[in-house]
Amino acid sequence: MINVGMFGRRDAYATDGFAGSGADFLPDYQHHIHDGRTVIASPHKIVGPESNDLVLQLRKRRVSQVVLAGMAANLCVEGHLRELIEQGFEVAVVKDATAGPRLPEGDGYLAALVNFRFLASVVWTTAEAVTQLTKHVVTEYLLTNKEVEQNGNH
Repeated sequence: MINVGMFGRRDAYATDGFAGSGADFLPDYQHHIHDGRTVIASPHKIVGPESNDLVLQLRKRRVSQVVLAGMAANLCVEGHLRELIEQGFEVAVVKDATAGPRLPEGDGYLAALVNFRFLASVVWTTAEAVTQLTKHVVTEYLLTNKEVEQNGNH
């Protein structure tokens, strides 16, 4: 299946026809998105990744740890958390980088926080996420690039 390109995608973030349409990526982020390493999964349908290729894209890249943040804590963030945990990923949720609706029946954000504590591998603040990512991801990136330079591979 891999040899015939069944799981290949042109790229989900191709910007053909985006320029000037209002649907383009914000200019400040375009160089990150088009860096050759960033992957954007196909869109999900309701609240979780069951109907898109997120899990496949993560596994193809041997990613086992995920950091979640987003607009709807009790919907998309929690939906993705549940499925990613079920699929065996370690998942950190950044609790102050998400929100939820308030309805007469209750606060969606607070309900999600309770479930994050039950389900997530860890729940961070944005400051904690920055510290952890800086400590681990940046260090790993620097070590990997140093090894590449020492081996003469650029």
